[in-house]
Amino acid sequence: MTTYKEIFGKPVKTLATDPDNAEAEGQIWYNSTSGTFKSVTQVEAWSSGGNLITARQFSGGSGLQTAALGFGGRNPPTILTSSEEYNGSGWASGGTMNTARWGLGSASAAPQTAALGFGGATVVPSAPGVTNASESYDGSTWTSGNPLNTGRIGVGGLGIQTAAVAFGGASSPPFANRDITEEYDGTSWAAVPATLTSARRYLVGCGTQTAGLGTSSTGVDEYDGTSWTAGGAFNTGRPNYGAFFGIQTSAVVGGGGSGGTPLSPAVTETYDGTSWTTSPATLATSRYAISGVGTSGSAGLGFGGTPTSASTEEYNKSASVITAAAWASGGNVNTSRGQSTGAGSQTAGLMFGGDVNPGVVAATEEYNGSTWTTVTGLPGGFIDHQGTGTQTAGLSSGGTPAPGGYSTSSFEYDGSIWTSGGSLSLGRGNMGGAGTQTATAIFGGSRSALTPGDHKVETEEYDGTSWTSGGNLPAAQFNQFGTGTQTAALSASGGPPMPSASAEYDGTSWAAGGNVITPRIDSRGGGTLASALMAGGYVIPGSPTYRNETEGYDGTAFFTQPSLSTAAAGGGSGQGASTSSANWVASGAPNPNTATQEFTGETSALNFKTLTTS
Repeated sequence: MTTYKEIFGKPVKTLATDPDNAEAEGQIWYNSTSGTFKSVTQVEAWSSGGNLITARQFSGGSGLQTAALGFGGRNPPTILTSSEEYNGSGWASGGTMNTARWGLGSASAAPQTAALGFGGATVVPSAPGVTNASESYDGSTWTSGNPLNTGRIGVGGLGIQTAAVAFGGASSPPFANRDITEEYDGTSWAAVPATLTSARRYLVGCGTQTAGLGTSSTGVDEYDGTSWTAGGAFNTGRPNYGAFFGIQTSAVVGGGGSGGTPLSPAVTETYDGTSWTTSPATLATSRYAISGVGTSGSAGLGFGGTPTSASTEEYNKSASVITAAAWASGGNVNTSRGQSTGAGSQTAGLMFGGDVNPGVVAATEEYNGSTWTTVTGLPGGFIDHQGTGTQTAGLSSGGTPAPGGYSTSSFEYDGSIWTSGGSLSLGRGNMGGAGTQTATAIFGGSRSALTPGDHKVETEEYDGTSWTSGGNLPAAQFNQFGTGTQTAALSASGGPPMPSASAEYDGTSWAAGGNVITPRIDSRGGGTLASALMAGGYVIPGSPTYRNETEGYDGTAFFTQPSLSTAAAGGGSGQGASTSSANWVASGAPNPNTATQEFTGETSALNFKTLTTS
């Protein structure tokens, strides 16, 4: 222990509980509660991220694990122009490329807002349609620039938008592998004398213009800005490339394939600038032609691939264990129902009213995070009403009562009983809502779901006593998703028709928000304007198609999140006190069920190790 202090400058501390911050890494302490010496050790692992909006293979990619860009590629038989942006949790729609192509190269070290894509093929098979097109991205728009001198498919790329390298690939005519290299200065491509150690295509790169790596089927070549030399050999060869990212002295390769067959397991290796070491981490989904991004060997991203995949996985080498965001089963409700509503958090939820088909119920249930308990019901049965608030201060607004029609009533719940609140100016159902019992906004809705002229734009605000008029929605909408607060609310999708547009409310007026990825009706969820979660719903016209897609919203854009385990619409869900990282949906259509599904966002925890003498 004396030697330990001399080396690390800190004594072995005695602690009743383990530390909760990264400073614990590399330290040893005595846990007096468990009577053990403990430390934090490094772990290497892949964890799931949000799926791509569009599954793709042979696409371009650049950026960081928390701010990545994927673009182009193919989803057979379609060759893609779309790009997608990753925020560390899920994917949002980006700008549209000018040239649809697959097997393109990219400046892999470039940030999400300053990307570069070049080469590729515009048709399948590739030989007749090889392109030399080059274009840059500024975070919203792709702009065509000066082309490569030699168009190639399966061309490798590395560097940034103003200092990029294109190498290898296959050109036509004649269709043949190449060992050539070109450099880009932000304006033009110039051929340079440097040649790869072998001519090849379908290779990828990482690093900078003066310190880069390019893959082969058996290992890597290293680039110093002047010439290529052979680097370390893989322990497991992979002629079909895998996710590749990092820098010249600290890189990672994961997955890949041989002979068109993905490696199984999807082996990962790490590079120290000299040799490759097999990692304990393996990709959950075996595949090749994966796009990889990341500018360090400790944090990267792999997405897409062959077989055509939307899978996204995050690689981390750190002292923390990452647990991916996911939906899981919760306790079953006592009364299955559709067209109900809810309020509260994942550990203190409230669900009330609904359609038991046939029949409309007043039934109210409280949730403690594991069990639903039936409590005092609403004064009468209601469907298509709006719920806001918390488990001990809930609010039910409008909707259709058991006798029919559209109600102007509101009811307040205090954790024990329901009492009458103020009356709405406009009776309606299927509206969106946000806020607390004493500061709620409801908006949109309908007096006849089948009559477009009866769809509403009006907003009303409640102060705990009375309702007053607020600003109108930009367009009439009903059965839309709503969440947030009275002064920072979100209204998204709904119908019909089902627009992709959303709107944001500041307590006075509505303004346009980001576009929904999958427009739908009767979604559920909760959270805030800056961090919302929208799950499930159904698509019309025709017979309803129930959805399991989940989307997050960050105040600017909608992005993909893990899908519901079971498609559902029109049940209860957490609003008010709920957050986007711990939410719930319960019961609902199709065929009203008793299931509760709970969402937990990505978490990170230190990797503690108990020290022993063995």
